[in-house]
Amino acid sequence: MIQLTIIKITGYGPWTLTLGSDREHRLQMLQASLYQEIQNLFSEKNCLAFPNRFDEIFVVTNGLAVKDHVEIQEKLAKSFDLGLSMTIGQGKTPFEANSNADNARRMKVILDKEHNIFGQPLQNGEDLVQIIHMDVDGSTSISAKKSPYEISSLIISLYSDMSEFFLKKNSLAFFMGGDNFMIISSQVEKESIARFLEIIKEQHGISFNCGIGTARTGRDAARMATKSLDKIREMRDSGKDEQRILELTC
Repeated sequence: MIQLTIIKITGYGPWTLTLGSDREHRLQMLQASLYQEIQNLFSEKNCLAFPNRFDEIFVVTNGLAVKDHVEIQEKLAKSFDLGLSMTIGQGKTPFEANSNADNARRMKVILDKEHNIFGQPLQNGEDLVQIIHMDVDGSTSISAKKSPYEISSLIISLYSDMSEFFLKKNSLAFFMGGDNFMIISSQVEKESIARFLEIIKEQHGISFNCGIGTARTGRDAARMATKSLDKIREMRDSGKDEQRILELTC
């Protein structure tokens, strides 16, 4: 069972209009500050936040109760003068958790009315979370051949292919900045990941390194995934056999 919390700015469109036409710089700073604080508050509870759209953030919240969400919502309310909703979804896959959260919000299934928290009643579980951390191998050499914007265009294309491929596996991919991506996965087999790496190599001439982490919480799973990725680099630098995919579990 995977638990996702979707955080969204409510009434965002009409609110932005109250700021006048010279507002874009203020909105960008607000969105960046909001993401920073959400990441900070949830990471303290061993969770990990992922930017979906600038007005919407996904958080892997395995193990968190409604009262934990209320505590964070209260802190956010003190820091930001805008409306925020939280919708909690659980499912056998990340996509199912996402869909269940969305359905609960659409049906206005409320878990805490005062703090604008939606979702079906939560089930306790000790299930594991799997996170895949990928980065582009040899990004420095790519940067030497392409301009900054051409690199950004390539990254967007890679992200699009990744999102489409893993969505079919009921998994959710996120661009984390630079040449890094993370995927909240549904116990995707290494064979499927290897196939994705082959497709990207064939279509773009790009190689990915891939670390997989499995743990009880989002933050721990991401830590293990990144540790796996670091291990791949260490093995490469030490002259050992090249390896593209490595998995660690805690």
